[in-house]
Amino acid sequence: MKRLTNSYPRVESRQLEKLIKALHRFRCVLGVIPLVVSTNILYASESFNEMVLTEISAVEVAVRDNPNLAQMKERYKALADVPPQVGALPDPMVNFNAMNFPADTYDRDQEAMTQIQIGFSQVFPFPGKLSLKEDAAEYDARAAGHSVEEVRLQLIKNVKGKWWQLYYMDRALETVDSNQTLLRQFISVAKTKYETGKGLQQDVLLAQLEFSKLMDQKIQLQAIRRNQAIQLNILMDKPANDELSLPDQVSKMMPNLAKENVLYQKAEVIRPRLKQVETQIDAAQSRLDLAKRDYYPDFKLGVTYGDRTGDNPLPRGDARSDFVSVMVGVKIPLYAGRKQSKAVSQKRSELQKNRYALLDEKGMVMAAISSAVTDYHRAKQQFSLYGGGIVPQAQQTVASMLAGYQVSEVDFLNLVRSQMTLFNYQLQYWKALSDAKQALARLEAAVGEESVYE
Repeated sequence: MKRLTNSYPRVESRQLEKLIKALHRFRCVLGVIPLVVSTNILYASESFNEMVLTEISAVEVAVRDNPNLAQMKERYKALADVPPQVGALPDPMVNFNAMNFPADTYDRDQEAMTQIQIGFSQVFPFPGKLSLKEDAAEYDARAAGHSVEEVRLQLIKNVKGKWWQLYYMDRALETVDSNQTLLRQFISVAKTKYETGKGLQQDVLLAQLEFSKLMDQKIQLQAIRRNQAIQLNILMDKPANDELSLPDQVSKMMPNLAKENVLYQKAEVIRPRLKQVETQIDAAQSRLDLAKRDYYPDFKLGVTYGDRTGDNPLPRGDARSDFVSVMVGVKIPLYAGRKQSKAVSQKRSELQKNRYALLDEKGMVMAAISSAVTDYHRAKQQFSLYGGGIVPQAQQTVASMLAGYQVSEVDFLNLVRSQMTLFNYQLQYWKALSDAKQALARLEAAVGEESVYE
């Protein structure tokens, strides 16, 4: 026991020196945390260009390969081929008829009215109907084009959101690893003190408990990260279990946003979803005008040529003449009260429905813009507060606590608590950065373009 007691000062001194060095390394985990760290672009190291997934490359891959976006593009192409079809005349009819053959002999020469006919008929809708059908189909195609752009915006928003969530998970796991390293040092020092009779067993148990809590938190973070990676892989049309590696250095720039009223005005002009609904209103108006035109009749024109054989009876005795027939038909809206009138009422209600839908969409867009702006400003302020104030202060507190513990002026419980408090603040620092970037992605999607800054 005497030998242990005599050797204690050297052992404790070495442990504390290691602990202080570990703390210094730990303070560098975040780097030198400034109020604003300026980095122009997200990047990947040239030597790991194929292994590191940047935010920009994730967006590019998703826009190129996402099957849902590809589906919407094909739908747009399909609808773009509809207007010429509905704007064309109905296909004409060609008729071949065998008329007035005597049932006893089936002889073409026996009866004067026996003939072989060939006919041609064409339906002509009332003037203006075809152009209105073509206009409605053209508006549908344009709306589909706007929906493609809307899906693209939402895809980019989702990809950026998942990417920044993954980035936060990586930084959180790094922070957990660094805290585990420090707690191992704490446990080693506490054991040394306990073995020499200058510490308490509860200090060792407390440090081991906090270490176990970190292990549990790491397990949870790893599971969450894997789930986020799966979702990002699906958006990029990659195998769900593909491993994703993100860069360590990212842009921490927090730009100033344009005023909300300016963002509202931009969204009203360029947001694809609003343009889609506006185009649907135009399509509904064309269909209403077409329903009103259905009160007017369509026309059918037909021409038939009848070929006869044989001779006329005496005294004429000459060959029988062929026949030519002309037919004109008019569709009569006889049941207008039950058909055309109801159709007009239906199309008018559909037009009004689309107008209300536009008002509703505008309200939702404005709400999304305001919500994203609010979240961005909150996260930006928190990022600045944690980076420039809280985290450095918490680091100083831990260093001070460690110095006090070294001379037995601070108990071990307060030292551990101060370290765990620092750990939580560091997580909040990275979360604030991730939240701010996700809010920017939502804002860009809500407005309809990336230019949302002053």
